[in-house]
Amino acid sequence: MGKEIMRSAIRNEVIDTLINTLSEHYDSDVLQVSASAIVMPAVDAEGNECFVKISISVPRGTRNGEGGYNPYDGYAEHEDWKLAQQDKLDKENARKAKAEHAEKERERKRAARKVIKELNKKGLDGMIKEGE
Repeated sequence: MGKEIMRSAIRNEVIDTLINTLSEHYDSDVLQVSASAIVMPAVDAEGNECFVKISISVPRGTRNGEGGYNPYDGYAEHEDWKLAQQDKLDKENARKAKAEHAEKERERKRAARKVIKELNKKGLDGMIKEGE
């Protein structure tokens, strides 16, 4: 058996398992729409109807320039994804911290202007009363 035939067999087995499992779990139609994709109807939180589409592939890897492939590594891709998600989270937290700092700085400046305004007002009143 060739590699492509074996990969197709694995993909088809996974598709059959997904169709059976999703059909039972959601008590819904699960339809195969291509050699590598299935769809099923769904309803969102607001009651809107939509479809969920799942594509299945058995990746070969990347071409190595020598007429072959460097094998695909799902574990490495997962680690890359986790690092990217952590990077997004770190950037989001940094943005929030910067916004909080800016808001505190604006509040500090507002308070300082208020104090200065009160001092100026009292100082002017004090100077007027001194002249009386």
